Amino acid sequence: MNIDLFGNPVIEKYNLKSDFIIPPFSILDTASGDWQNRKEKWKSLGIKSEVGRGNNNNNQRMTSDGKRIGSKSKKTSTIRLESTGKDITKKPYISIFDPVLCEIMYKWFVPKNGSILDPFAGGSVRGIVANYLDYNYTGIDLRDEQISSNMGQAMEIIPTNPPIYHVGDSNKTMNTIDRKYDFIFTCPPYYDLEVYSDYEGDLSNMTHEHFNNTYESIIKKSCLLLKDNRYACFVVGNVRDKHGYMRDLVGLTIRCFEKHGLKFYNDIILKQPVASASMRAKSNMKYKKIVKIHQNVLVFCKGNPKR
Repeated sequence: MNIDLFGNPVIEKYNLKSDFIIPPFSILDTASGDWQNRKEKWKSLGIKSEVGRGNNNNNQRMTSDGKRIGSKSKKTSTIRLESTGKDITKKPYISIFDPVLCEIMYKWFVPKNGSILDPFAGGSVRGIVANYLDYNYTGIDLRDEQISSNMGQAMEIIPTNPPIYHVGDSNKTMNTIDRKYDFIFTCPPYYDLEVYSDYEGDLSNMTHEHFNNTYESIIKKSCLLLKDNRYACFVVGNVRDKHGYMRDLVGLTIRCFEKHGLKFYNDIILKQPVASASMRAKSNMKYKKIVKIHQNVLVFCKGNPKR
């Protein structure tokens, strides 16, 4: 009997799930039972991606569970609610990357034992999932405390094969890397929606124009560090500016990759649980704002996808 990576028996039966874990469709539903069950198994390994992130609650987005975690309001009386109706105003909720998305992106787009570069490493999820699956992950992050936290978790979960991390500004650090990778996989800051630090080089605290220029530079260097006939994947989402108008981070990402030699290959919608979005929908519609419950998983190809 075959055993899956969590030690559970695998029933030998052909279907899309047995071959691809999650059916490879253009909409991925993170609220589905299969997705949530697999996510809980990953979390049971001890992954705590929020550790080391601090609590930058002046600007934060939703967690992968669909919880509203931040408000741009400066009023201390603002009350934020979980889907249960419980007040979470004083709780430090932080956006957490989904381990199941990591797993399927690696399985679908990375050759066996392939190498992965993440220019916006953030929390521990992408690195731990990659090396748990016997890939070779390299992440770059500005904050030493974040890298220390990630490495601490990795040494507990996969002590014989921990990820590699570089502390520094990706726009500078990538100039020093003298190898190429099989996959570029990351989730950049969504402008200033969640401010991570006040460090120089942190995109999340930059002006709109500075962000765009630095972001393009990092994408250009990522393209140069990707092997031929390989893929890059950025998980992004459009966000609103202080006036409520949309900032086109999705379009910017596509334009930057195409400008620097990669072709736009797959457009995937990551549908998140509705959760507290149902409570926000009515008040948002006062100003005709549609509640956003998805992110965009953009896949690009360098070279010939048939190879």
